[in-house]
Amino acid sequence: MKEIVLDTETTGLSVKEGHRIVEIGCIELDNLIPTNNVFHCYLNPERKVSESALKVHGYTDEFLSDKKKFIDVADQFLEFIAEKKIIIHNAEFDIGHLNNELSLINMKTIAKENVIDTLELARNKFPGSSISLDALCKRYRVDNSRRKKHTALIDCELLSKVYINLIDQKEPVFQFNKDIKKNVTTNIKVTDYSKKIIKITEEENKLHAKFLKSELKKNFY
Repeated sequence: MKEIVLDTETTGLSVKEGHRIVEIGCIELDNLIPTNNVFHCYLNPERKVSESALKVHGYTDEFLSDKKKFIDVADQFLEFIAEKKIIIHNAEFDIGHLNNELSLINMKTIAKENVIDTLELARNKFPGSSISLDALCKRYRVDNSRRKKHTALIDCELLSKVYINLIDQKEPVFQFNKDIKKNVTTNIKVTDYSKKIIKITEEENKLHAKFLKSELKKNFY
């Protein structure tokens, strides 16, 4: 089953105040394992970034001025998330901003039925406890030391690990697929659970057998 972990950064909190999206990050999961299929872009919001938002993500008006507009990436974005469940932490915020962008260019909005909100999952699982992404990383011992600022892809990577824990899937089932889609939208590395298998040599095998034969004669207890 394929799912999309999604996060956005914006110029401010409220769509009603005209705030827009400045970054979209998406990581694809295949049976809970991150694939190399990633969507990522910075966007020119066509307005100024608020001071409060700048403190959160650090994207300046100057940095965003030459980036694509949402209308330029909308088709590619919708194709990427099509027919997949979308995993978001505080979905009301991100979906609100995404649907605002889609409405501005007269495109079909994202249905809430396609979204899993990890904030709601955490609220139900840990009533009365702090359920921010940082708090959940701490609870599940997910290393979030790289999260100096809020950036979409880092937050997606963290959320993918938190999500696995929230649904009580401590370790994903490994699937060593030969044909994995290459990331065509960004060069940012996504964690791959599959590691290279290194075969031992015949000489190493003999040395190991010799070690066991000699060491097991000793009484360690």
